[in-house]
Amino acid sequence: MSSKVLIAGSIGLDDVSTPFGSVKSVAGGSAVFASLACSIFSKTAMLGTIGSDFPKEKLGLFEEKGIDVSALQVSQKPTMRWKAHYDVDINVAHTDSFEANSLLDLHKTVPEKFSTVEYFFAGNFDPENQLSLLRSLKKKPKLSICDTMDYYINSKREKVLEMVNAANIALMNDSEARSLFRTTNLVKAAQEILKLNSEYAIIKKGEHGCVMFSKEKHFSCIGYPLENIKDPTGCGDSFAGALIGYLASTDDLSESNLRKGIVSASAVASFNAESFSFEKLAQITKKDVSERVKEFKEFVKF
Repeated sequence: MSSKVLIAGSIGLDDVSTPFGSVKSVAGGSAVFASLACSIFSKTAMLGTIGSDFPKEKLGLFEEKGIDVSALQVSQKPTMRWKAHYDVDINVAHTDSFEANSLLDLHKTVPEKFSTVEYFFAGNFDPENQLSLLRSLKKKPKLSICDTMDYYINSKREKVLEMVNAANIALMNDSEARSLFRTTNLVKAAQEILKLNSEYAIIKKGEHGCVMFSKEKHFSCIGYPLENIKDPTGCGDSFAGALIGYLASTDDLSESNLRKGIVSASAVASFNAESFSFEKLAQITKKDVSERVKEFKEFVKF
């Protein structure tokens, strides 16, 4: 069976320190977390670039999870490196050093094999590259989701706005939404997203969950109250991957199903925060997610 979802993004080696411990040279990047999360629900392919120093056993793990890695290419540059730490505010990652390396060689066009994919997610890399990949698809996908980050909002704002306009759903967190649309009001920021040819605006709020706006409705999903948090790295990417994977598995893009997808994606992201790197993410099953979704229902019952 061919892959239903194509995940494009960064693949790297991370050094991460949190108040709960630290790890060195663990696999990370938006494509890694999003692909693993997506594969819980749908047949997934990963598009990205690694260096020759990337651990081969990690590629084997992706394949064991049913992820098609044939769209990965090996760069002559070393693998992307990211070093960061988290302080008491676990929602904020402080970047200590970043070396783009292999990320600079990320594909500009989608390989022929995946050019008619139905669902497409582009992680938070250069918006010009996101647009190039999206426009290289031979037919418009049923759903395209793109993510962004402060760095590109500050350095390539017009291209980020163009990307928001081109994708069906543009994901960003609350501070990014305020920064992109130059407002302190999150509702006004969401309204600006909707004006850019988007049917929905989904804004992530870290441990506090996320909100979704449409032209007439608003939906709020709480964050799962974790007692055993270790490392929030990749939670936003896990959320995005799980969301598009869930929607692809149901083939239902109605607002009511999008709400269900958001809750399932929030459940997956909460699991990811319970371990360093993607250790927990690689272990959970759809049944685990369903059990946590039941807990979400109990949380909001009144």
